Amino acid sequence: MFSERTRWNRQENELALALEKLRSSRAPVLDLTRSNPTECGFAYPGEGIRSALTSGELLRYEPDARGMAVARDAVAAYYSEHGQLISSNDIVLTSGTSEAYSFLFRLICNAGDEVLIPAPGYPLFDFLADLCDVKLLRFPLVYDHGWQIDFGALAAAATERTRAVIVVHPNNPTGHYISNQEQERLAQFCRERALALIVDEVFLDFSAWTRPARSFVDCNQSLTFTLSGLSKICGLPQMKLAWIAVNGPGTEKREALARLEVIADVYLSVGTPVQLAARALLEMRGPFQQRVIERVRNNLTELDHRLKRQSACTRLEYQGGWTAVLRVPALHSDEDIVLALLRNCGVLVHPGHFYDFAQPGHIVVSLIVPEHEFARGTERVLAYFKI
Repeated sequence: MFSERTRWNRQENELALALEKLRSSRAPVLDLTRSNPTECGFAYPGEGIRSALTSGELLRYEPDARGMAVARDAVAAYYSEHGQLISSNDIVLTSGTSEAYSFLFRLICNAGDEVLIPAPGYPLFDFLADLCDVKLLRFPLVYDHGWQIDFGALAAAATERTRAVIVVHPNNPTGHYISNQEQERLAQFCRERALALIVDEVFLDFSAWTRPARSFVDCNQSLTFTLSGLSKICGLPQMKLAWIAVNGPGTEKREALARLEVIADVYLSVGTPVQLAARALLEMRGPFQQRVIERVRNNLTELDHRLKRQSACTRLEYQGGWTAVLRVPALHSDEDIVLALLRNCGVLVHPGHFYDFAQPGHIVVSLIVPEHEFARGTERVLAYFKI
């Protein structure tokens, strides 16, 4: 009766069961995995957001497959403020980046085709690929005084059925930006093999110490799809507005846009209110982003201060985004370590294997957890490894 593509193992893992047991007993848990900005104590301009969503045009429905021009113009203006130009005609709106991925998988891949993704990386890709009958192949990111793409392994992973390469800029959870040199090599790699390049930039603006890296949005060496949206940029995941910016050689770009327009027209998923509000919401992003960056800085400073007072754990290099990776003693599996931290210390962190870390001894924490909770949680984590 049901498709094979949805035949997932839905049984809760041991970590989820342990967390549920603690919470049902009302035992306090310091959750260092919290990444929903609306639940992390940030102040939002409530009146401004409500006002933006009450346009007088709400009662009129004038669907546009690529998205309303006023919203696409707002996205183009966002990139213009970054010093990079893209025409609003080269932008397709979606209800979120997950939908954007599904559009692109359907655009690029036949059933059974392959897409290359980085490891470590975000686990959501597996579900999105399953739903589109796409096979994922991993290529490694290597850590040597910072993270880099292993281009030799990337080339070795590609096969005749490979159709695209996905990169995340900055990566989640490693927090590294793709350097300008790597951007050029990726574009050349994809161009030589007739592959599409899909770039997820939802955390692009969140660099704690330096200016954010350059977006891929104006990369035209290879067919390139740049994804982002309001969920992270504005801290508004409930607004459900994201986009695909398309660039590349002229003929390929025009064909991609024409086909994407048909796909988008089938769904017409983006609501009118958020499209009309897009410019105002994007213009309000500055204070939110500054508050997030300030919290990330404070939490990193607190973490580094505590790390200097011990020798068992270290932090891997961070450049941008909302997460930090800790290298911890690999006396047990990451799963067992995280379970011990939860049961013995009342602290929830993510094990490295959630993100495809190749070696044990890694845990991942969110950097947007409120400072007092982050400080208490990391203190308990580091104290555990002194035992």
